[in-house]
Amino acid sequence: MIFFYFLLLPLIVTLIVLFLRPKSATCLAAFSFIIPFFYILHCLLSGISETFHIMDFGAPVGEIYMFSDGVSNAFGLAICAVSAMVAFFSLPYMQSRLEEMNLNIENEYRKYAFLYCLFATSMLWLVYSGSLVFVYTFLEISVISAFLLIFFYGYDKRRWTSILYFVWMLIPGVLAMLSFLLIGSANDTLALNGLREVSMLAWAILFIGLLVKFPAIGLHSWLPWVYEQSPTPPLGLLILADGLAGYILLRIYLVDPSFIIAYKVPILAYALFSGIYAGFSVFRQTNYKRLLGYSSISQMSYMLVALCLGSYGLMGLVIQFVSHSFGKSILLMTAGGIIALYGMKDLEDMGGLHDYMPEISNAAVIGWMNLGGILTVGMLGEFFILRGIVDTFGLNLWVIIPAVFLFMLSVWYGFYMLKRIFYGRPRSAVSETKHVSGYLYIPLFIIGLLSVLFLFPPVAPALTKGLELIIGGIVP
Repeated sequence: MIFFYFLLLPLIVTLIVLFLRPKSATCLAAFSFIIPFFYILHCLLSGISETFHIMDFGAPVGEIYMFSDGVSNAFGLAICAVSAMVAFFSLPYMQSRLEEMNLNIENEYRKYAFLYCLFATSMLWLVYSGSLVFVYTFLEISVISAFLLIFFYGYDKRRWTSILYFVWMLIPGVLAMLSFLLIGSANDTLALNGLREVSMLAWAILFIGLLVKFPAIGLHSWLPWVYEQSPTPPLGLLILADGLAGYILLRIYLVDPSFIIAYKVPILAYALFSGIYAGFSVFRQTNYKRLLGYSSISQMSYMLVALCLGSYGLMGLVIQFVSHSFGKSILLMTAGGIIALYGMKDLEDMGGLHDYMPEISNAAVIGWMNLGGILTVGMLGEFFILRGIVDTFGLNLWVIIPAVFLFMLSVWYGFYMLKRIFYGRPRSAVSETKHVSGYLYIPLFIIGLLSVLFLFPPVAPALTKGLELIIGGIVP
């Protein structure tokens, strides 16, 4: 029951920030996620699981409740850590953006802080929701808050981009609602603890909808535009929101894995193709945030691959979410730092920036290490995915080679872009070294430190044990 009160904290703060000045709102928002982070970490290390009953409804709604276990705690840790650190980063970045837009900084920042907290809180509540009613509700709240953040504070094409995002997100929203209705009708409840089966039709509808949210290649046309035109801090939350498609699929898999088992080979082939195609597409981009969008498509394919690989694969899915959330949030904030300091978005204007912002440059190294699975928690995720491949397909080189190549591709394009942006010959007329606010780089290093700590005891054993208790032995 205690964890429910920690979940209430960011919800309460969401309303309070409407009345505070920018710095106070920023600090309060950040600490409203830092405090739950430490409690969730305590639960993870201690193996604590909790359930909080809210109310009962008749069929097909059933019980409304919140719960925590090893899976939701892993997702919750990533959401809290990223939300808190991106909140600190927001202060100088959004002040710069609001000034650029000729808006009243104090009044507009209150509105921004409210939408930011609402976005982050909706995702935190989603992963602890025990009812598909709440899952759908918070999924839609996250979409609406993200839409408004892009609409109000994005760049040149922000209104068109926000509408593009909203229209595309109607697809997973509508299909998820239809799938949940079918599931509730078949089981006489929408409570996760009461579900016993999921029909192939309900599975197919949900799976197709969430492919748009990941997104996978062929359903991704909205994502590069959203990455390019959105203000950077909400993008730090958007990577969490997209990854929650994997969380929903995992929860349904734990109820009934029949659909994934039946179609695991075509899903796996599609996921590997999507990841490799998006990885090569990174090299063709000239906008820093846009290339990070294609990188996200490639990284999300890891989770789709993992979904097809049994118990070890599902453990890899959860850890990959944590790794991608840490690494991509760092990289998006490096992009935001460059925009806030020098107004640069295009790679053709960059090069040699390490000499002008070494703190941000060094943080970018840690970000790409996360995505490449080098000495960070991403290494653990890749291990479980490979273990899942061997357990599911044996030493099948037709699966192992593309998967390993996908992992190597992340390292290749990551360090290529690192060199192109921060090292080599300068391609711009930068003539002065500006003071880099601690808000622009300290949060990046804190996330980077967490990504390393999550690879070692006591966190890594507790994380894997908590996941094994929920996943291991339940699914084939």
